[in-house]
Amino acid sequence: MGCAPSIHVSQSGVIYCRDSDESNSPRQTTSVSQGPAAPLHGLFVQTDAADVILPSRASGPPGATRVRRARAELGSGGSSSSGSAGSAAPAATTCRGRRRHCCSSAEAETQTSYTSVKQVSSAEVRIGPMRLTQDPIQVLLIFAKEDSQSDGFWWACDRAGYRCNIARTPESALECFLDKHHEIIVIDHRQTRNFDAEAVCRSIRATNPSEHTVILAVVSQASGDREEASVLPLLHAGFNRRFMENSSIIACYNELIQIEHGEVRSQFKLRACNSVFTALDHCHEAIEITSDDHVIQYVNPAFERMMGYHKGELLGKELAELPKSDKNRADLLDTINTCIKKGKLHKVHRDSGDNSQTESHSFRYKNRRKESIDVKSISSRGSDAKLSHQNQNQIRLPLFSSAPSLQNRRYPSMARIHSMTIEAPITKVINIINAAQENSPVTVAEALDRVLEILRTTELYSPQLGTKDEDPHTSDLVGGLMTDGLRRLSGNEYVFTKNVHQSHSHLAMPITINDVPPCIARLLDNEESWEFNIFELEAVTHKRPLVYLGLKVFSRFGVCEFLHCSETTLRSWLQLIEANYHSSNAYHNSTHAADVLHATAFFLGKERVKGSLDQLDEVAALIAATVHDVDHPGRTNSFLCNAGSELAVLYNDTAVLESHHTALAFQLTAKDSKCNIFKNIDRTHYRTLRQAIIDMVLATEMTKHFEHVNKFVNSINKPMAAEIEGSDCECNPTGKNFPENQILIKRMMIKCADVANPCRPLDLCIEWAGRISEEYFAQTDEEKRQGLPVVMPVFDRNTCSIPKSQISFIDYFITDMFDAWDAFAHLPGLMQHLADNYKHWKTLDDLKCKSLRLPSDS
Repeated sequence: MGCAPSIHVSQSGVIYCRDSDESNSPRQTTSVSQGPAAPLHGLFVQTDAADVILPSRASGPPGATRVRRARAELGSGGSSSSGSAGSAAPAATTCRGRRRHCCSSAEAETQTSYTSVKQVSSAEVRIGPMRLTQDPIQVLLIFAKEDSQSDGFWWACDRAGYRCNIARTPESALECFLDKHHEIIVIDHRQTRNFDAEAVCRSIRATNPSEHTVILAVVSQASGDREEASVLPLLHAGFNRRFMENSSIIACYNELIQIEHGEVRSQFKLRACNSVFTALDHCHEAIEITSDDHVIQYVNPAFERMMGYHKGELLGKELAELPKSDKNRADLLDTINTCIKKGKLHKVHRDSGDNSQTESHSFRYKNRRKESIDVKSISSRGSDAKLSHQNQNQIRLPLFSSAPSLQNRRYPSMARIHSMTIEAPITKVINIINAAQENSPVTVAEALDRVLEILRTTELYSPQLGTKDEDPHTSDLVGGLMTDGLRRLSGNEYVFTKNVHQSHSHLAMPITINDVPPCIARLLDNEESWEFNIFELEAVTHKRPLVYLGLKVFSRFGVCEFLHCSETTLRSWLQLIEANYHSSNAYHNSTHAADVLHATAFFLGKERVKGSLDQLDEVAALIAATVHDVDHPGRTNSFLCNAGSELAVLYNDTAVLESHHTALAFQLTAKDSKCNIFKNIDRTHYRTLRQAIIDMVLATEMTKHFEHVNKFVNSINKPMAAEIEGSDCECNPTGKNFPENQILIKRMMIKCADVANPCRPLDLCIEWAGRISEEYFAQTDEEKRQGLPVVMPVFDRNTCSIPKSQISFIDYFITDMFDAWDAFAHLPGLMQHLADNYKHWKTLDDLKCKSLRLPSDS
């Protein structure tokens, strides 16, 4: 029953001293805590680092005498020979680390002073909506010797209810500070023979915990005839304040209280803010904090990933001033600002006091994960003028994030996928869902996968259109190719002559591919190469290249075997389709159809495309390429709608020509059994094949250009890139053979084949540019003759700059689409041709040349 107490230190830093007696008497248990436990006063604990003094509030000589006696004993090394000290020896073996000797002379004092102990309550501090509890202040006194000044600060701590430690050497001071993390440190700066106060201060400042510590220098009073010294040396050494020597307890008390309610409380609030920034750093949403002048002050990692910039490149700059690049396009910045204004976040406005008023929009966030707290964004930016309070900060939360960086990927085009300029609202929804899947339970992730499947297989994509600049060539191309034009309600109706051949008596008897003339056969030997010259084939076949190229390509892909039709039937069908192309058109003729067929066959030969499609898809793609512009009048959809043509009325001004091409192709095929390549396949296969052909031809309609490209990027490119980056292998991505993905691949393939002219060798590219320009010139001439709205005014043959029109077409339609297609199919040769051709047009434009070539090259 008389054994010494045992001691241990908990992980929370609480020192428990318990008598070995099983009795639970309060007198036999004490607790010294830096954490939530209630502190006890009047306990002296000797450590290797410092004298730990938790002051008693008992006043008067008895208390002072008891304290001084105990301090004298501790200062002598704790070698008291009293019975209490001797009885504590067994207990020391259970104490950890430096506290192994902590109770050697404290046991008796703890027990005798228990009746005078008073608890110090924790202070409650508010910062915005947060309620914080501040533990009692800890003070470290660093005095080499005991004197009236150190006593003054000790009794001031006792009066204020602070926990106090005293250190005699720089080493013990540093060790004690690293253990306790004191809020206030008082260093004796009056004498330098014992230790260098400034060196002690610098050593403490070199540690991480000192960031939120206030260090006070006690300096000697200046003599009357000497000028007061500057505080700058003290500030440079790391001190926060200077205290003129004054041993008055009330003077010391006032100084400590001012420090607590000033710097200490401010530092406490700053420490609390670290938790907020930790939450922001781990938030999956992209968050940006700006000043009232929109200067970036903070960005979280999600924002860095989305923007493609490191925080060092963002902080201190206005978002609008960031250099535009592949990492950060102008419309991406506009999208961020647009998201802020659409009610997807909370707005907070603070007045001059601590009160906050929060205005919430009707949009409600649902928790994505169980037992988690979502960080809501706050913003001072919006249409509400009341929110433009001076010096307030803004936190922006765009509603999407980006996929992993692909700058080191094998294919150069892959690196541009995540910064493309074709973001649509549904894209942002998909990105949010992808981000939510990262830390979601398996069941939630599976449900979100299903959501993504639905979003990617239904027509939910709406392109966000708008020209990249004010270039009239770009504006006219967008207006002419991506709209149906202005409906002109007048008596003018445009009816083009239909060149539909349904009788074939004038056609030569069908022959097989082996009977092709030698000059044509030699050209076709090179048809698998991207450099194949379609214009040479046009010349030797007298503008009938489609039949001969079609026979060769269809034979290579086994189309007759798949359709169970003879080569004679196929030849008759090809002749019929080619006869219904207008040879009088400068561009949209059978040579263009043969060129698109050639490009489609080339793409089908690429390994990843071949592995993603089955034979039915290949047959459908080749047929769709063959018929995709049949009976094209050489005029755009906008022209036909403005002119009130029969086709525009029939198809309600929607995808007029594309609908006509597919409808006429199936009508011609079904009218004559000699030409019906579908007559021997079963109904199920026919319907599937027909649907695939229709879908691909309709995909060439330019009003849905960005929709198709956008879906391909989000459903094919990005999942593929993420899988490749995660596995570091060249394996095909999972899901590529899903019917929905096969549809997207086929659409993208025929779209790229249809407008592949800028990716052809330069001579072919120049020829195609001249032909399409001539066709647009002819349309403009006819619009002026008939008094119709001029859809593309820049295509006036007297003023048009062909290089400018090509540059605009490549910039707005070609680059992003072929980057996406190259990332999937791997087409380095095509992308090199595209770069070379673009350079050619830029050179002509820089020289103010409006023709196809420089005069010296003609």
